[in-house]
This record gives sequence, C-alpha cells and structure tokens, in this order.
Amino acid sequence: MNTTSPNPTPVLSAIYDHTTIRRRKWRMLKDKIAQHSMTIGGISVIIAIVLIFFYLLYVVFPLLLPATMEKMQQFSIPAPTAGKTRYLAAEEQNEVGVRFTDQARVVFFKLTDGTVIAEQVLPLPAEITMTQLAVADSSTGVIALGLSDGRALVVKQIYDISYPNGVKVISPRIKYPLGEEPIVVDKVSGTKSLRHLAVQLGETTNTLAAVTADNRLVLASVVKEISFLDESVTFDRTDSVLSLLLPPSTQVTHLLLDKQQKIVYVADSEGYISRIDISNKKSPHMLERIRVVKANQTITALKFLTGDISLLVGDSSGKITQWFPARDENKNKILRPIREFHSQTAPIIDIAIEERRKGFVTADNQGQVGIYHSTAHRTLIVKSITAGVPLKHIALTPRADRLLAEDEQGQIQLWKIHNEHPEISWSALWSKVWYESYDQPEYIWQSSSASNDFEPKFSLTPLAFGTLKAAFYAMLIATPLAIFGAIYTAYFMAAGMRKIVKPTIEIMAALPTVILGFLAGLWLAPVIEANLLGVFLLFLLIPSGALLFAYGWSYLPRAIRYGIPEGWQSTLLIPVLLLITWIAFELSHSVEKAFFNGDMPNWLTTQLGIAFDQRNAIVVGIAMGLAVIPNIFSIAEDAIFSVPKHLTMGSLALGATPWQTMTRVVILTASPGIFSAVMIGMGRAVGETMIVLMATGNTPIMDFSIFQGLRTLAANIAVEMPESEVNSTHYRILFLAGLILFLFTFFFNTIAEVVRHRLRRQYSSL
Repeated sequence: MNTTSPNPTPVLSAIYDHTTIRRRKWRMLKDKIAQHSMTIGGISVIIAIVLIFFYLLYVVFPLLLPATMEKMQQFSIPAPTAGKTRYLAAEEQNEVGVRFTDQARVVFFKLTDGTVIAEQVLPLPAEITMTQLAVADSSTGVIALGLSDGRALVVKQIYDISYPNGVKVISPRIKYPLGEEPIVVDKVSGTKSLRHLAVQLGETTNTLAAVTADNRLVLASVVKEISFLDESVTFDRTDSVLSLLLPPSTQVTHLLLDKQQKIVYVADSEGYISRIDISNKKSPHMLERIRVVKANQTITALKFLTGDISLLVGDSSGKITQWFPARDENKNKILRPIREFHSQTAPIIDIAIEERRKGFVTADNQGQVGIYHSTAHRTLIVKSITAGVPLKHIALTPRADRLLAEDEQGQIQLWKIHNEHPEISWSALWSKVWYESYDQPEYIWQSSSASNDFEPKFSLTPLAFGTLKAAFYAMLIATPLAIFGAIYTAYFMAAGMRKIVKPTIEIMAALPTVILGFLAGLWLAPVIEANLLGVFLLFLLIPSGALLFAYGWSYLPRAIRYGIPEGWQSTLLIPVLLLITWIAFELSHSVEKAFFNGDMPNWLTTQLGIAFDQRNAIVVGIAMGLAVIPNIFSIAEDAIFSVPKHLTMGSLALGATPWQTMTRVVILTASPGIFSAVMIGMGRAVGETMIVLMATGNTPIMDFSIFQGLRTLAANIAVEMPESEVNSTHYRILFLAGLILFLFTFFFNTIAEVVRHRLRRQYSSL
C-alpha cells in the first residue's frame, strides 16, 4: 500500500519563524541592555564629576570663611596688689597667663577664671626700683627689666609640663639666663635710670640696648662661654656708645632690637625712626633717619612683625603701616612703606604679634581691637570689646587662637579667635605681592621653609602661567604635526600604509608619561643642551630639505616616479629626514665654534643675558608634544576619513583637484572633529603631570623664554601634596589648584563643544 508523506514545508517554516523571533527578541534584549548600560555609565560619569567638583569645593571652602571672635571669660586683674601690669602674656596650652608688674612682680594665673597660680618677686637690689620693661622675641619668653640705677635684670618664663597620676599639670617658673645679678648697661653713667631698653638673647651672644637721658644709644653685648673642663659659665662683655643725632626737643618714644642682634630701631616724638647698624658691636653707625607718620601725627605703637624684618607702626590716627628695608631705584637699601591698614580711627596703643604667622592684633584707646594679616593685606576683624573703655594691654597666645585684653578699669577679657586661613586673599593668590626682603612686588610661589619666621608665598599666578606655557609649547609642536599627519594619512596615504601608520601612532598614546618624562629629563635635555644650535637648524633644514626633495623628485624620470605605488611616496622621506637631522647636528658644532665660542647656551647667558636651564620649555614642548600627538592625530584622522565619499567624488567629478577637494570640502566637513581633537589635546597638555614634573626645572617663575623652566599646577600638586599638613592653608590651596584645573578644563571643553556644534551646523549642508 502506498502512503503519502506529509509536506514538511509548514513545519520547517514554523521552526524558522520561531527561531527568527527568538533571535530578534534576544537581539532587542541585548540592545536594551546596552542602551541602559550606556545610559547608566554616562550618568555615573556625570555624577562622579559632580562629586569630584563638590569634594574639591568642600576642601577649599574654609579658605573663604571669615575670621570670628567669641568672648570666653572676663575677670578682674589677678593679684591687684602686685602692681600695675607692664606686660601681659599666655603660654601655648591656653591654660596659664602671666603679667609682669611695675613692682617687679610676676603673677601667673589661670586663663579660665583669673585664679592666681603663683606669684614671684624678682630679686632686685635694695632701694632699687623697676623703671623699664623690654620684651625679646616673643617665642623666647625673655623679659628685661630696666632698673633705676641703670642696670638691667634679664628673666625668662618657663612652663614645665608634667603628668602626675595621668593628669596634665603646668608649672610656671622664672629662670635667669644671664644670672640673678643685674647687668650694668651704661658703664659711663650707670647710676642713672635708662629711658628705654631692648634685649635679645641668642645661643651664645646676648645684647642689651638702651637709650640714656642724654640721648645716647648704649649697647652691652654679653657672650656666654662654657668651660669644657668643669662646664662653668663665664660672660665676656663688649660695650659701645652712639650719640643719637636728634633735635634738642625730640624725645625717644620706642626702642627695638632685632633678634639677629644686628639692627636697632629708635622712634622719636617727631614721627621719625632711626635705623642703626650694630653688626659690629664696637662701632655701631646710623644708617638712616626717616619720617614714618604724617607731620601732624605721632608714633603711638611700634613692634616687629614675626621674623623681625618688618616694622609695624601704629600712629595717633589709628593707621598701621608696615615698613621694611628694600632697595630703591638707586640701589640704596632704605626703609620703605609697604602696606597700610586704616580700619581703626582712634590712636593705636598696643600691637600683639602672632608667633608663627604674619598676622597681628591691634588695640586702640576706644576699646576696639583689629585683627590683620600683612602678606594678604587683609583686615579680618575690627571689633569693639570694651564699650568705649580704653585698652591698656593685649596679648596673643602662641597659637593665635586666644586674645587677652586688659582695660583701664582693671578687667581682663579672654576671647577665642577662629582665624584658620588669614593668608588667603585675592591679591595674595593672583596679584603681585611685596614680600619681605624683596625690592619690589612680585609673583612668588614658595609654600614652606625650615624657619618659623618664614613668610608663605602662595601666588598661583606663576603656576597658572607655567601650566599655560607648557601647554602652549606642547600644542605648538603637536598641533601642526598631528593635524597635517592626520590629513595625509586619511586622504593621501595608501590604504595598506594607513593600516600600519594609524595603529602605530595610536599605540603611542599608551606609553606611560612617566617614561616619557624620564627620557626627556635624563636623555633629551642633555642632548638638546649639547646640540642647541642643531635643534634650531632642524626647524629650518627639515621643511626646506623636504621641499627640495619633493622638487627634485618631480624632475626624475617617469619610470622612477611611477615605480613607487601611489600613496607610498612618503616612505622615501624617512631616510631624507634622518640625513637632514644628522647634517644639522654635525653642522651645529662647527657653527658654534665659529660664532658662539663653542658653547651656545653659555653664549646666550654671557652675551645676551638670557638664562639657560637644561630642563626648559623646549624639552617640555617636545616631550609633551609626543604625548599629545596621538590623541589629536587619532581623532582628527577619524574625522577626515569619515567624510562621505560622495562629497569627495562629486568634487573631483566637477573638476576640482585633489588638493582643492581636500581644502574646500574635506577639511571644512571634518572641522568639528579636528577642532575637538585640538581641544582634547589641549586638555591633555594642561593636565599633564609627570612629564612636566621630570622634564622641567620645576621652578615657579614668570618667564615666557623657551630656555627657562616652569612649574605647572598639576606638577605642583604632585610635588607638594605629600608634604602638606592636612587641613592646613597649604593643603587647601593645593586643592584650590586642583579646582582651578577642573574649572579650566570644564570651561574649555564647554567652549569646544559650543564651537563644534556651530561648525557642524555650518558645514552639515556640504
């Protein structure tokens, strides 16, 4: 019996349709997964960038906060029977205060409530009283008492800290660094009291300066000598006298001696300050006498700023002026007014100096105090604390976070000061600042020093300048090479050669920048220094040599010219360029011997006054250019190669030459991509760290010379962040530099995107 098999077509069709539908669903699912993954990734990137921005802002924001004062305590003067206060101070732990009285008594008291801890009577000779009190550098705790018989007693505050039973105890005491016997300051008329007194102690040399009733400046230099045999201490003394050339009616009002024991400043009632050199203790001499206040004003307060380089002059109008020696246009070193603070209007009666910063506090006779910072030229606070009652004395604790103020009514106030970052102002960061020991205002970055008296220099201008300088020279080298290379590779080069060249250049982008910086600093920089003229000859010989080769190539027989496949002709330039480089370097030595004494870098310095650093902007430009070229080349080449073929074919069909097609069609159409490539390269150059760190002198200077080094914001962060104290001003400024880089990159990327869209709209119709 014949049986007919069923037709398999419907079954196979059903299986095929089911498989197709399943594959289509799977493909759609993968598309959705990819779409959502890309969306999540993009949003995550945006969130990460926003979080980075807000974290940088969070660290930087405290720099913008104002200083504040908060009253903590008020109490009557401790031990009022001990006499009137001549000097007020406090120790570093903010627990113990001290006042020296006119009865030669020392009263130690608690800062919290004024309770007397200890009271000590200084050992004065019988029938002798205290007439003057002089304070040495505040960090030493040294005080000198001028006595009625022309002698002086030098004492020092000591605060011993112990922990009996685990509880901190501060035990104050008085030490006598030059002995308990008073020192005769004026041997000529030593029985007469001294009008003014100043003192400074060193490791071995100690100096007392005094002004006598007949306007003589008397110096007593005491050198401490310790015997190596029995460790006994002896003092060797040197005396000198200088007659002050002051008008007969003029009286000395203030006397200061710097802690280096080299300069004495004498202020008088006419508003003049005399600067006297006592480097040679046996023969002091007057350097200058200069008026520091207006004719109708007087000097009411005079103190050294920390470091004893600058003078702070408070006058009867309430103005405070900073002065320090600097050279004038004639190269003479004279006292010069640097900056003024005029936020108070009543006469300044006292100035308290911060021990570790260039800040200070002033008090006037109307009960106002002002907190200032000299380098930043900032008035931080001006506040009335006694409701019009005149102040007598003020004192800052060593950490500058507490203020002691005594008024005319015998009350002492304790104020808490929150003033973490007074060094920062717009002028300190971006304007020229006149720093101590400089002859004029300058842009300087110098964040640290071994000395506590150091004046931090936080100008970001040289760092921003160095960043732009490095990016400029890198882009000057990278942009033309990368773009012209991209044009040739995408438009003229043979497909087979393009497959080799493009991946090779893109692989260069993966080179670690630390390797490029290492090679640039240790190999390229010495090579350029030894062949500097040859490097300049390359810029002349390579373009001219390539043009001459091309010109000669056009006159070769057709058989030779057409024997090279179309698009491969550029390979012939490789040996030509190597030969030109060898010739340039060989010629450089002969030309240098003939015209530059065999050493062009030295000739530039000696003959033209152009300083030459081995690691300079040329090295940075070449090294960073090599790092930036792959990014610009890859993006620009893709943009040019992606120009629709029908545009180029249509242009050629209408009779345009390949060059005309490239310049008038291809480049214009690809311009948005080329512009993006340049801006991305610019962003890479601005943010580069390791190359500029290793290939430059890393010096923050403002000089556009190609022979000078530089320091960038990124390199500065890398160098100094490990050394900065967390939450310090230095630390936060480094984060501010990072924030500036962030905003700089964001700004230029935004501008680039706007320009790119405009170019795309303009040339999209081609």
